[in-house]
Amino acid sequence: MHPTMFNLFDSLVTRHAGRPESVLEIGAIPSADTLLCIPAVANARKRVGINIAPASEFDGFQILQCNANTMSCFEPEQFDVVLCNATLEHDPMFWKTLDEMRRVLKKGGIAVIGVPGYVRLRAEGYKRLIRSALRRLPKALRFPPALDSILSPTITFELHNHPGDYYRFSEQAVRDVFFRDMQELEVRSLMVPPRLVGAARRPL
Repeated sequence: MHPTMFNLFDSLVTRHAGRPESVLEIGAIPSADTLLCIPAVANARKRVGINIAPASEFDGFQILQCNANTMSCFEPEQFDVVLCNATLEHDPMFWKTLDEMRRVLKKGGIAVIGVPGYVRLRAEGYKRLIRSALRRLPKALRFPPALDSILSPTITFELHNHPGDYYRFSEQAVRDVFFRDMQELEVRSLMVPPRLVGAARRPL
């Protein structure tokens, strides 16, 4: 995980959740890069992760083999914080995982989700470079539709199959789909290509 993402998750959990007692990470891995290793949750009484990979242990927490679409291994309202990063784009039925995250999150608990996003590239330097290159093309290739498509790209993170790669998300999707009916919503876009990270509280 990129240090910028790691630090943002840490700051969001610190700001919204204080010192959580119980934390779940969807898509956890046995590595210091996993979100269960952010300083904000280091002193949590219960840290547990799930992944479709075989079960493992790391740094004092367990990672269970489980499909997040059906987290039957957890009772409702078990966790103060639920974390998930770079996972929903690999989940063909991510909406089921979102429902399960809400189910296992305590009322008043915090969910923090990171996904690859897409944004319209608006950099003027980029547009000047493209216009300069187009002036070198034959006139027949410099027609307006081509110009519009080249100057108005939507950039996104590269495909990374693990085991599949199905989605990219807009900031609107993070706000309206991931965190529907939740409170204290905060969504951040960072880095290029963009990663979107949102945090919100389950209503009491």
